[in-house]
Amino acid sequence: MRPDYPVTTDRLVLRPFTEHDLDDLHAYRSDQEVYRYLYGEAASLEDSEQRLEKSLTMSELTEEGQWLVLAVHFPEQGRVIGDVVLKWVSEKDRQGELGYVFNPEFQGKGLAREAAEAMLKIGFEQLQLHRIIAQCDPRNEPSWRLMERLGMRREAHFRHNEIFKGEWGDLFVYAMLDEEYRRVQA
Repeated sequence: MRPDYPVTTDRLVLRPFTEHDLDDLHAYRSDQEVYRYLYGEAASLEDSEQRLEKSLTMSELTEEGQWLVLAVHFPEQGRVIGDVVLKWVSEKDRQGELGYVFNPEFQGKGLAREAAEAMLKIGFEQLQLHRIIAQCDPRNEPSWRLMERLGMRREAHFRHNEIFKGEWGDLFVYAMLDEEYRRVQA
């Protein structure tokens, strides 16, 4: 499954990453605040180069376990402001997982919602998934609030789920079924 590129929303263009996106990618991936609730640490330039190199190969889904990784380009600013991902978790059970990372400079403007809605559309309408989940640290309120604005339901709150950055971490799991997606779209 390869989306028809570019995927456009009212204000955004979602597309595969290109070599020219390194500076924009590094701008948010090197921000310590961005990594507060993500695995790993803020990226060095070398880390961002490696991430970009890997992302260049993730523009289609051909088998379960793969990730579709798209750059979120904001034409108004002429730059990439984040990335959105859709993992094909199970072909048999038609399961997927949504993720997103955005430059904090562009948060609070509804742009992450636009990009995430486009990825849900790809998952449900093109890949014909039955269920898409998203996960986050409960302390990351903007992330779980976005999941709720998308119409996703909180299915679980795992307490002390794992050691995360040296302390016990909790996990929220949100999900949406294809029938719920259709209701939100109606």
